[in-house]
Amino acid sequence: MPFEADLAHALDRTTDSLEPDLTTLLSGAVERGRSRRRRRTAGVIAGVGAACAVVAAAGLVLPGALAGTVAGIHPAGSDIEPVALAMPRSAVSDTQMIQALEATFPGGRFSQETGQSNNPSDPSGGYVANGELLLDDGHGAAMVGVSAVRLKLPLRDGDGLSCDRTPARAAGDTCTLSELPSSAALPGGAVVMSEQTAAHRPAGPDTARRWTVTVTLKSTGAQLQLVQWNSTGGGSGADVPKPTRPAPPLTEQQAVAALTGATWAPILGAVG
Repeated sequence: MPFEADLAHALDRTTDSLEPDLTTLLSGAVERGRSRRRRRTAGVIAGVGAACAVVAAAGLVLPGALAGTVAGIHPAGSDIEPVALAMPRSAVSDTQMIQALEATFPGGRFSQETGQSNNPSDPSGGYVANGELLLDDGHGAAMVGVSAVRLKLPLRDGDGLSCDRTPARAAGDTCTLSELPSSAALPGGAVVMSEQTAAHRPAGPDTARRWTVTVTLKSTGAQLQLVQWNSTGGGSGADVPKPTRPAPPLTEQQAVAALTGATWAPILGAVG
């Protein structure tokens, strides 16, 4: 993927209005939405998605992905904080991303599957791998997506590791940070950033929401961002479809367990 396209995906992941990317794709790498959002007009997972464009649809921020830009570069005059991405250690294909995403929701039915491969052999692009799909788990259709990137070390607060943001979050939007201890699966531990964002303000009963969970490994900078909508598509403002369910398919705890479990371990290892 050419540099300009990868940069666009990175920026896409961070569209807040939303973007998780995932601003989606948001403050920090999360808002940068790595998940590539497949835009309805172009194609989401932002952000953030940290640039999950396949990102636009899922809001991966993809995705909801990157509110920053590739290699710390950002457009002149932009108030978007740059995010420094490192080249992934090895390749991750769009097929791998989609298969892992399907395995995250066992028993679900899937459609509208899209993805993007990274390309470590090409310095001009290939920083982001992502996948998204429309999930039917029997509780209402939901667009979901995951993006995978590697952040440069040392990690910074702006790289999806801080809930601080400018401008401030809208009333009702939430962000929390937590840490996971070092373990065999997570050597060095990890930082978890969880966000909930309304598609537009003021929010009402018919306003869709996006839930974004970003897990960043402290030792390698490998980062996964999961974006879940309670609607059939991401995007921003009035373009987002109305809610199809009250809550996301996975709770925050379930999302963290999935991203740090056996299904996504090979992708975390490949990225970092």
